[in-house]
This record gives sequence, structure tokens and C-alpha cells, in this order.
Amino acid sequence: MKFKLILITLLFNFSLLNGTEKIIDQSTIYKNLRCLVCQGQSIADSNSDFAQTIKLVVKDLIKDGKKEDEIYSFMADKYGEWIVFKPQVNKQNLILWFLPYLALILGGIIIFLILKRRRNL
Repeated sequence: MKFKLILITLLFNFSLLNGTEKIIDQSTIYKNLRCLVCQGQSIADSNSDFAQTIKLVVKDLIKDGKKEDEIYSFMADKYGEWIVFKPQVNKQNLILWFLPYLALILGGIIIFLILKRRRNL
């Protein structure tokens, strides 16, 4: 009985791992890429020639079997990290990613210490 249960569990997990291939949504990628001509719009919202060209490049990359992260990396390598609305965490921008959390934690500690000191008075 245990052998059957283990076999069923393994088969179920194997089928889940192989059967859940992520489908890439073009519109999500379009919304996460910034139009370099329009300065504030995504390529999904822009009608510029640049946005139309980038949409074609994204379609070709998806057709070639690239994953979403690979597409963002390709675009960032070609046009700079500014083209991606949510840039990747790396050494150059590490402080920008963690500074808000650090400020929140330090602010919480300061407020806690002030309130604790007021209670003692």
C-alpha cells in the first residue's frame, strides 16, 4: 500500500512539474517596457514608431522561445535598464532597492524608542 501511495505521489509531482509550462503574455511584457520616445508611457500605451518596432521585436523573441526574464535582459542590454519599468536587482542599484525598507525599519525603531522613553517619564 505504501509503495502505491509513493508511486502515485511521485507521478503526480512529475506531471505537475512538466505540465505547468508558463505561457508568456505579450501584453504584460508590453506594459513593463517603457517607450523611449514618449518618456512616460509603456510601449502598450504608445503609438510611436519605436514602440511598434519594440512590439515586433518582442513578438519575434517570444516566437524564438525566449522567456520573459530573457526578453527584459535583452532589452536592458540593448537600450539600457531605463527601458524596463522594474529593473533587476544588481550591485549598481542595490541601495535603491533596499533604502526604503531600511528607512522604514529605522523610523520604526526611532518611534519605538521615543514612545518607550515617554512612558518611563
